[in-house]
Amino acid sequence: MSFPHVRPRRLRASPALRDLVRETTLTAGDLVLPLFVHEESGRAPIEAMPGVDRLSVQDAVAECAEAVRLGLAGVLLFGIPRHKDAAGSQAYAAEGIVQVAVRAIKAAHPDLLVITDVCLCEYTDHGHCGHVLEDGSVDNDASLELLCRVAVSHARAGADVVAPSDMMDGRVGAIRAALDEAGFATTPILAYSAKYASAYYGPFREAADSTPAFGDRRSYQLDPANGDEGVREALLDVGEGADMLMVKPALPYLDLIWRVKEATRMPVAAYNVSGEYAMVKAAALAGHVDERAVVLETLTSIRRAGADIVITYHAKDAATWLT
Repeated sequence: MSFPHVRPRRLRASPALRDLVRETTLTAGDLVLPLFVHEESGRAPIEAMPGVDRLSVQDAVAECAEAVRLGLAGVLLFGIPRHKDAAGSQAYAAEGIVQVAVRAIKAAHPDLLVITDVCLCEYTDHGHCGHVLEDGSVDNDASLELLCRVAVSHARAGADVVAPSDMMDGRVGAIRAALDEAGFATTPILAYSAKYASAYYGPFREAADSTPAFGDRRSYQLDPANGDEGVREALLDVGEGADMLMVKPALPYLDLIWRVKEATRMPVAAYNVSGEYAMVKAAALAGHVDERAVVLETLTSIRRAGADIVITYHAKDAATWLT
């Protein structure tokens, strides 16, 4: 049958009807707020990301109180230490910035889900995500031991979920074994499975002070031209014991969110990254777009593509608007 018997506009005629047949929902409980925690006092605005600051531990605890009030799903912590070295030793130090922050947040907000980024780039003086050899290459297998130390130290501090973002081969299996051996068999792993070597990370590298001192990360992050490879990476992580999978960035890779969800049927997170955030902020500040409308449409599109969890710097604003 066709027009005039079929009239799709009948179901768009009123807000009540549109709400009734809406296929995709977006709630505060779908959103995770990333937080940058540093060892300095107070807040330090991040120029490229208006509205986002580096936070002291005390300020991070206050942000988490706001996350709880707004009903967000949780927070994702990134640490910026004062001291960096070739091994990224502050990433797995018992009194490292993330470990201290996790303990403080869980003491103040025990029911808030705290996810920790497991990587070395914010902690190494060279800015790479693993152990670097004399020729400047990243040694995959030597990096695994360091990443395992990071994950176990986060779990000991009280992290609810650890999220390895380094893109070393075999790191999910190695971290799973290390967590199990250390007595954290119930700590889930959210694997950055399809993490692409993207131009959208620029503002993050300012925020986390993690720009590589030489070279780039294309030898371990995925080529933006490769979709099948992203699905293969996700399937490998499932086989190694990942509990949840992530696609990063989100908007340029909506097809990958869909494909990973369809291929694995696992919980999928998508990271609406710093460059995506900064572009919307810049356009809104210039008066070119309605920030509220664009943000909610963007986050809904990520959910529609198949993401169960959306990690976004817009989380607090979006939760307020949704309320």
